Amino acid sequence: MGRTYLVEEGIGQYLTELSTKVKPYVTGLLIGQCSPQRDYVIRAVRTPPKEQQQEESVGPPKLASLDEEWITTHASQVSRMLPGGLLVLGVFMISTPELAKDGQNALRKLIFSVEKSLSKRRLWKPAEEEVSDRAALQICSTTKKVVCRTYDVQDPKSSAKPADWKYQSALTASWLALGCTVNVNIHIPLLATSPNHDLEKNTKNGLNRWSKQIEDSVFLINGQVKDEDTELLEGQKKLRGNTQPSTQFSDVKVLTQLCQGSSARSTATVQVCSGSINLRGAVKCRAYIHSNKPKVKEAIQALKRDLINTLSDRCEILFEDLILNEGPQKKNFEREYHVLPQRLFVPVAGSSVMLSDYKFGDEAAGEIQERFVEMLDQPVQAEDIRIAEDISTVDICPVTDSPSDTQQAQLTKATLLLKLQQNMGLVVAAAVAVLASIFSFSYFSD
Repeated sequence: MGRTYLVEEGIGQYLTELSTKVKPYVTGLLIGQCSPQRDYVIRAVRTPPKEQQQEESVGPPKLASLDEEWITTHASQVSRMLPGGLLVLGVFMISTPELAKDGQNALRKLIFSVEKSLSKRRLWKPAEEEVSDRAALQICSTTKKVVCRTYDVQDPKSSAKPADWKYQSALTASWLALGCTVNVNIHIPLLATSPNHDLEKNTKNGLNRWSKQIEDSVFLINGQVKDEDTELLEGQKKLRGNTQPSTQFSDVKVLTQLCQGSSARSTATVQVCSGSINLRGAVKCRAYIHSNKPKVKEAIQALKRDLINTLSDRCEILFEDLILNEGPQKKNFEREYHVLPQRLFVPVAGSSVMLSDYKFGDEAAGEIQERFVEMLDQPVQAEDIRIAEDISTVDICPVTDSPSDTQQAQLTKATLLLKLQQNMGLVVAAAVAVLASIFSFSYFSD
């Protein structure tokens, strides 16, 4: 038996409207949430057309012109705009009958390309029990026939499996929301051996270490530590008979470990660095969970990933902006302060779920509105754009390129002091033994 996809009713109308504009095909992404029992599709988003596509002459219908790189880039951009719990569930294609035969092969190829592109950016690893099936939706523009199949993206040789595609009204009306604000102060050393002061690579490595701390953190839901296998709604009153968007919101606190457990041995490392990167600020996180008996571990996992993704994504956005403005190769390495883009949330019409985006301080509301139309095919009112955070900063602090003799001597001294501290017990014991032998020798000499 294949998977079941519960689909927001409005998506059916959206896909029908797209089918009237097919020339000769249109592709797009399916956005939603996986769960052990079933998957939920809350949005379908067409691939934005490229400018040159509009100028191409009309010829015989072909799928050979399908721009795989353009579609995967769109998927990466859209994934940044999804809060915790939401992901790209698959791809769709609406095509003329002539392309129906080749359409499924094209969809299969796109599914694996999109997943490969998205997985490269992640700083977390999927859980073993996590759903790895992704949807390939094919619609005939003439007959309106809908065919949904799934592929296991963890298996490159995966074959198509049939899936049920069922529309449902007010799908997210009673979904659960979790939110938290996390103060971030991350210090990332830049090793002197790192070529050309590769800030982006060093930052990603530093965030990778930080993400492991987040994975090991304790999450308090409404002030309580809950067992991961219990239901999130246990002990709470469920909302019944209400089809209007009305989210149950849970406030979450994140407790990070200050040190390792007593069984783990900690060692200090001395490294020659060319500078450091400091990320400081308070980041706002949000996650959404379906209301069909969700487990606590599902909610915590969604919020953890949102926390990790939101910091990683905005660092990527910052470096992309620096490359556009300053070029990929920057010769001078001076102390710099940069402001990370702020997170904002925008409500989705007819849903309790809000989508996310990031803005720099000088960006106008009109630019954000254009981005939502281009990336998510959704018009946004300026008054609905809600800035969620204060400013967070990146402080890049260099030191001289090569340590001088004085610095090298200080480094050697620091290393010796560190070794003395690590072996203080042995040093004290040795000193006591030496003093005891001196006093003993003095006593017998008298």
